[in-house]
Amino acid sequence: MAKKKKINDKSKKDESILFAFLATFLSIIGFIIAFAVKREDKYVMYYAKQSLVIFIIIVILGIVQAALLFLPVIGWIINLAVSLLSFILWLVSWIYALSGEEKEIPIVSELAEKFEF
Repeated sequence: MAKKKKINDKSKKDESILFAFLATFLSIIGFIIAFAVKREDKYVMYYAKQSLVIFIIIVILGIVQAALLFLPVIGWIINLAVSLLSFILWLVSWIYALSGEEKEIPIVSELAEKFEF
């Protein structure tokens, strides 16, 4: 019987990792799915909140990028740097969600902890 419980625990952990990954990979859609289906799962919501924060950051940076595109060279360089930073944040969130541990992404995790659902 103990082995069966371990299998269930592992299965539950794998399911949490899968939903955490989907929450980060699918961004705002993933957050909505995780919030609707796995609201009680602490691990999933940890990464779902980070996904929401990353989505908000990317939207804000997108607005800034649009404003800076009118600057000839410096605007394009800043635009490229902001796009790269956004992609790196998104990619790191995927990797951390798949790790099975709650790892902090600088700034993002601090902001995500402020959300109470």
